[in-house]
Parts: sequence; structure tokens; C-alpha cells
Amino acid sequence: MALSRSAASPDSAASGSGLPYRLMHEYNNGLCLLKVCYMNYYKYIPIDVVNGPGTRCTLFVCGCEHHCRGCYNQATWPFDAGFLFGEDQEDRIISDLNDRRIHRRGLSLSGGEPLHPRNVPALLHLVRRIREECSPQKDIWLWSGFVLDELNAEQRQLVDLVDVMIDGKFVEELKDPKLDWRGSSNQVIHEFDRSNAWWKKQG
Repeated sequence: MALSRSAASPDSAASGSGLPYRLMHEYNNGLCLLKVCYMNYYKYIPIDVVNGPGTRCTLFVCGCEHHCRGCYNQATWPFDAGFLFGEDQEDRIISDLNDRRIHRRGLSLSGGEPLHPRNVPALLHLVRRIREECSPQKDIWLWSGFVLDELNAEQRQLVDLVDVMIDGKFVEELKDPKLDWRGSSNQVIHEFDRSNAWWKKQG
């Protein structure tokens, strides 16, 4: 099967010129299978002071089936929008988080829908690398239209590695511009206690 590389990116900061896929191990009845996983991203902001506290890196993934009325980011809905997320882009995020010249507090994951099953494997790999290769003080925020109590096992694997999750669909009738980090009042900010997490103990 031929695997094409990403189309040219609009700027060097958003370049994803590495492999646009990742071979993931999946176990089924004791057999180890290889699964080809793709994810597109719409935009990567290496220095962001809007999407979360402090100076951060922010990744907007592509693909969302919630289609909330009034969503400000409808361009991220198609799964084939944007650019293929490759190894080079993953390395860039790690490098930016470790950059001592411009301190970043952490990473924000938005979209699109980071917790869509098509996006979870690639983001899980990225976040695991961050926990292994970056300071344990880096925080990770994630925005999702899914509700925490309704996540499946694979989605929870990713959420277990983040510090803050803002859950719930955007509801236009409940829109409130005075809210911090949320678009509508039904959305909930979940701050997790990660003081005993494995990555905290390796710092």
C-alpha cells in the first residue's frame, strides 16, 4: 500500500514532513497486529498565550463529528483537512517544550476532536513521549466534546496522561464570553491530581 507524504505546509512551524502515519501494535486474542494510524492537524502554534494558562504550545487536530452549532473552528471538522501529522511535527513539539530560551508551561490539545477514535492513537504516542522526554512540570490541557464519564478505555488512556480536560459540546444557547477556557456554561473543567503520576517521579 502506497503511503503519501504530507502536502506542503503554509509555514515552517506547521511543517509535518516526516512519516504521516504510525504503525501501532494492537493485541487481539494474544496476536500482535500492526495497525496503520493517520491523524491530520489543522494548525500548530509554537508560542500561544490564548489557549490555556501561561505561554504554551497548541495543536489543533482535524476531525470532529459533534458539529456543534456556532462552533468557531468548523474548518477543523473534516478528517482530511489540514496536514498529515508526522514524526517531524512530533519532534518539533517536543523540542519546543524543551526550549530553554522561550519557556513553555505546557501543551494544549484542541481541534477538531482530540478524543475521536481516529485521533487517539497518534495523540497517545505524542503525549507519552512528552511525559518521557520533557520536564514533569509541563502540563497538558485537552478540550473535547465528549463527556468524561462516557469515555471508552482507549480514550481514558489518553486522558490519564493529561492534567486538565475541558469536556462537553459547545452549546450556542449557553455561550458565555466571561467563562475561563470554556465557550458555554455546560462545559466542565476537570483538574486532575497528577502528583503521584509516574512521570512526576522521574523528574
